[in-house]
Amino acid sequence: MKNLLALFSLVLLVISCGNEPKKEKFSYERVKVEEKTETNSNLLVLNSNDQMLFDKSVLKAKAGEEVNLLLNHTGQIGKEFMGHNFVLLKNGVDVDDFAQAAMLAKESEYIPAGDDTIAYTSMIGGGESDQISFTVDQPGTYVFLCTFPGHYQIMRGEFIVE
Repeated sequence: MKNLLALFSLVLLVISCGNEPKKEKFSYERVKVEEKTETNSNLLVLNSNDQMLFDKSVLKAKAGEEVNLLLNHTGQIGKEFMGHNFVLLKNGVDVDDFAQAAMLAKESEYIPAGDDTIAYTSMIGGGESDQISFTVDQPGTYVFLCTFPGHYQIMRGEFIVE
């Protein structure tokens, strides 16, 4: 019986040594990134996502020069639930008061009536983009934010005009 058990163990050992775990076939495909030949040095690209974040907290521009801002929503959730916009406020505007008024302005894509903004994009959802052009004449530090309800406390930054 011991010999049979030893022989059985030896057969199992030999069989198991020959069976290495199968490796999954995986390969990387190189993606060629096309270089943009756009000469507009005033193009600012700001990305937003489903985690309620902008990818930049500081944007810079020169006073009196036209700025082209491209806002991308790199997420997948629609604008009804995770919409984002870019709103540049004039200096001296209280951000909290503006955001509270924006929450009540659903019919105008959360942009309240009044003269508190310099520029703003439309509200976009996952996979969408919007581009705007504007000029800021006075140097200073301005606030930009997303006015979708509940986003402004996290999604905001400084727009520095030199």
